[in-house]
Amino acid sequence: MVKVNAGALVRLELAHPRWAGEAVAMGTNTDPYQRAEGKYRLMREIIAALRDRANPFSVLTKGTLILRDLDLLRQAAEVAPVSVAVSLGSLQEQVWRAVEPGAPSPLRRLDVVRRLADAGVGCSVMMAPILPGLSDTPEQLDETVAALVGAGATSITPLVLHLRPGAREWYHAWLSRERPELLPLYERLYRNGAYAPKSYQDGVVERVRAAQRRHGMRTPREGTGFRIAGEERVPEGSGQLALL
Repeated sequence: MVKVNAGALVRLELAHPRWAGEAVAMGTNTDPYQRAEGKYRLMREIIAALRDRANPFSVLTKGTLILRDLDLLRQAAEVAPVSVAVSLGSLQEQVWRAVEPGAPSPLRRLDVVRRLADAGVGCSVMMAPILPGLSDTPEQLDETVAALVGAGATSITPLVLHLRPGAREWYHAWLSRERPELLPLYERLYRNGAYAPKSYQDGVVERVRAAQRRHGMRTPREGTGFRIAGEERVPEGSGQLALL
């Protein structure tokens, strides 16, 4: 299903008296730069509408297609706060090929960070998902952080894998087939729900923060700038467009 008139509907809602100019977060549920976007080009219309109303917005993506819209992102950033973030959990090619086969390679996503930084738009990174037993060693985390800092990332937010119903069963089946030795670890970490224990998450975050400090990036003193909505992470203070 594709809402081909999304751009026109965005313009209508932004112009409505009830709209108070809240920041709009895109990509918190479904990536707006999936392959179909190459055909339908909906994001260009949506970004142009937000630009024309000087409405703040953020975009989170794994897709390299966002570079197509770099001109519009620059223009929008001149009139309103614009935040762009790329999701990249690890530079390990084996991990990418195993669990994200449909997403651009980590090196291509790293190039997105670099090109957005060079363009003056800036790009933060959701370092996610960090996978227990697969991409969470101090060495792996340090390698990823070093590359992100070198590419010009403005900030890094580490997030450990969470396993919702559906994803949980698929991932368990994959582990059983490909990495059965990790099953006890996952059964221990996720026995109480979709999220790993806070102690484990805090340990990963501290290792990432230590790597940031080693590579010359300031670390946040409080919070991450994100809140949890259901089981997704969205920027604080974001609004919602109905597009009906």
